[in-house]
Formats: sequence, structure tokens, C-alpha cells
Amino acid sequence: MFELFTGNRNYSSWSMRPWVLLTQASIPFKDTRVRFDSFESGSDFKRAIRAVNPVGKVPALLDDGFAVWDSLAISEYVADKFRDKHLWPSETKARARARSVCAEMHSGFAALRQHCTMNVEAVLPDVGERLLRDEPAVRADAERIVQLMQDALNAHGGPMLFGDFSIADAFFAPVVMRFKTYGLPAPDGVAAYFERVHALPAVQAWVTQALAEHDFRAFEEPYRSAP
Repeated sequence: MFELFTGNRNYSSWSMRPWVLLTQASIPFKDTRVRFDSFESGSDFKRAIRAVNPVGKVPALLDDGFAVWDSLAISEYVADKFRDKHLWPSETKARARARSVCAEMHSGFAALRQHCTMNVEAVLPDVGERLLRDEPAVRADAERIVQLMQDALNAHGGPMLFGDFSIADAFFAPVVMRFKTYGLPAPDGVAAYFERVHALPAVQAWVTQALAEHDFRAFEEPYRSAP
């Protein structure tokens, strides 16, 4: 059985991707959560995760002692191991496009990541409004994400980005959380997709766990003070 190492549900967008992928695809795995205490080199978090992943970050996947880290590498590994789950689209061009949008999400949107950190249980529309007004790079990132989603939905007809649930939807699930937290606008078709992602059983399970966590981490909270 796989063992997946993840961070705090409320904050760890990178962990959310493979966790949602495995859960939604009904692939069994042992879920090992490593609490964020600090990202300093001597922190409990770093010491724990470096025993699995030399980079010292989550997520990390163990398969019979073999370690895979980075959310995209994990997703590719899982797709290769479970070809019957069809985690990438079957059609060649759709599969290439799905990989392209995952790679863009994986490596891009630095401004949105920096200013709109994932915070599942927070409600910060006033912050989102200010960021869209004052940070052109955030506005550009949000617009590009919406365009990516619109193009995929228009090309494949939904309900997910490439028809059925795929790695692409798992990759975009954390940004759906960000749009919700910060009240970022989206046209009706994309907003409806957000609701479908939020309603996925795996996403609902992640959100439920995030809301139950009650583990305020000040270094992850640029907009709020400790309760």
C-alpha cells in the first residue's frame, strides 16, 4: 500500500493534490500527516519529512520503500501504476493538453501563490478585493487561471476539465480553494465548475478535515492574527 506524507489540511495546497487524486480514484493509501511547526531546517517538520524526502517538503509518496516526491511526479507515478483508473484523458491531444495545464499550474502563478496562500477555513473577500485592485500580477494570474478552465471546459464539455475526473482536477482543486477563500470572481461556467470540484467526495473530505484541524500557524497567516 502507498504511504502519502502530507502537511496541514488547512494550508498545504501541494499535499492536497495527490491526496485528492488518490482518494477520489479510490486508490488505497496510508495517510501520514506531518504537522507544520516551522519550515526552518531544525524544525520537527523538516526532520520528520527529510527521513522520507531529501528535499524536506510535502507531499511525498512511499511505495514499498521507494520514495517519490513532488506532486506532479507523484501523480504521474500513480497514473502509471493504476492505468485502469484512466487518471489522464485517453485521447492523445486531450492528454497532452491536460499535462500542459498541470505543468503550468505546477510551475506558474507565483503572484497568486504568494499573496493568496491557501487557507481553507478563512473567509477573506476583502483581502481578495484589495489584491485584485493593487496587485496587477495577482489579477493577471487569476485571469489566466479562469481562461485555462474556460478553454478546457468548452473543449471537453465538462463536468470536469477534461470530461471525467482526472489529475488536472486534482491539480486545480487547491486553486479552487483559493478563489473561494479570497472571493475572486469567475464567470458562471467556471464558478459552476468550482462548485462541482468542491462537491467531489475527496475534496469534501479534505475540507472537513481542514475545518476540524484548529491548528493556527502564524507563519502561514499573512492576513489574520492568532485567535
